[in-house]
Amino acid sequence: MAEIGNDPVVVIGLGRFGTSLALELARRGTEVLAIDNRPKIVQSLSGRLTHIVTADATDVDTLRELGVADFYRAVVAIGGDLEASILSTSLLVELDIDDIWAKAVSRQHARILERVGAHHIVLPEQDMGERVAHLVSGRMLDYVEVDENFALVKTLPPKEIVGVPLGETRLRGKHGVTVVSVKRPGEDFTYASVDTVLEYGDVILIAGPINKVERFAERA
Repeated sequence: MAEIGNDPVVVIGLGRFGTSLALELARRGTEVLAIDNRPKIVQSLSGRLTHIVTADATDVDTLRELGVADFYRAVVAIGGDLEASILSTSLLVELDIDDIWAKAVSRQHARILERVGAHHIVLPEQDMGERVAHLVSGRMLDYVEVDENFALVKTLPPKEIVGVPLGETRLRGKHGVTVVSVKRPGEDFTYASVDTVLEYGDVILIAGPINKVERFAERA
């Protein structure tokens, strides 16, 4: 998922995704108001989240009473109850929340959430499935899709670019990709430059259009 930032965040729905999100935001020092309509869930998390309440997020008056309208950013993490997900999202729009994130369980659900006013859609199950499929089917060590047709891939350098300064490989012209970072064995990732000379055993991060980074990773 994209960076949410350090402004206070309302998280509505504390299933696996919402709970994980709320706890990670809190760990990073972000103020979180967590809302769920199930008392047992709220009770189980009360010692781990400072601001957590049992409430009906499909009621606009309840949201106003909780001060949700004062937040800049909110996440609707409800997955199982589509009606509640859509209604909660529409109420956040009504409250003029500037930055609304919403979890969707299908492309159709995502389209509806976009229509009612969500600014960002998260499809965690589908996104993870697509990511794992890329890793299973090829030689990539990791894969992150950063836009509809652009990805960042961790892979090994193919033989053709080992031992040659990157500036002389003409990677972008030949393959349409850029090496943005390199990791030597036992070291951390560092930025790659035109003078970087890759060695066998290095791990590289490459960026570019999805079809081109996939093809390039297969050369490793």
